[in-house]
Amino acid sequence: MHFLSITWDPDGVFLDLGFFQLRYYSLMFVVAFLLGWFIMKKIYKNEGQSNEALDSLFIYTVLATLIGARLGHFIFYEPHVFLEDPLSIFLPFEFSPKFRLTGFRGLASHGAAIGIIIAMYLYSKKVIKKPILWILDRIVLPITIGGVFVRLGNFFNSEIIGKPTNSDYGVIFKQLGESFPRHPAQLYEAFGYVFVFIALWFIYWKTDKKDKLGYIFGVFLILLWAVRFIAEFYKKSQGGFESALGLLSTGQWLSIPFILVGFYFIFRPSPSSIKTQ
Repeated sequence: MHFLSITWDPDGVFLDLGFFQLRYYSLMFVVAFLLGWFIMKKIYKNEGQSNEALDSLFIYTVLATLIGARLGHFIFYEPHVFLEDPLSIFLPFEFSPKFRLTGFRGLASHGAAIGIIIAMYLYSKKVIKKPILWILDRIVLPITIGGVFVRLGNFFNSEIIGKPTNSDYGVIFKQLGESFPRHPAQLYEAFGYVFVFIALWFIYWKTDKKDKLGYIFGVFLILLWAVRFIAEFYKKSQGGFESALGLLSTGQWLSIPFILVGFYFIFRPSPSSIKTQ
């Protein structure tokens, strides 16, 4: 008997109308994007930016997140797919070794981060006409709270699971056919992101650091990827190139550069500043 464990056995479906299914994972993405839109609306109102600029930001962010996360997964964790079945990267099915529906499972947060940075560069040049760090300092707030809901979606999907606890404590993922408890690594990560969001919210609204270009973005990089780095200690290996490098997981190796860049933006000797109009 596992007296301190919870048996987790959802089928991943929030709403089933027969002809249409709404899965928890998809619902969490919708909630993340909508909540992010409301947060940025509040920020843009405070900054005196137009609703048209906000609408464009939403489109840039959604596309960058989905495309970047999808590409990142296959680049970092399943690079062989590029050679064996490249069409399946952006399609909800695969052709090799045989045709089957797969959905869009397989998203990497590191890829999403890179995709968003690229998209924000284009957005800053074509739409907002401000330095890229201006928008990055602000977009990280909805991104962080969005990460909370994405990890909740992973929990409902019984994916990105943790290592066995080897004790009574933990979550038994019944959908995986298991009878022993694991660390709920998804919840650990989501919980950490909540505190990162609170810290960024406080810095933006209660200090003058938003006038120091890159500062909030730097804090985001350090805190969020530090949470990811720590959470990886409790996660079951997801593969990638960790077998070649050893010591750390693929997710931890990928987090280190983001953390270092974060320290650069906080402590760079001659930071640019911009006064909010």
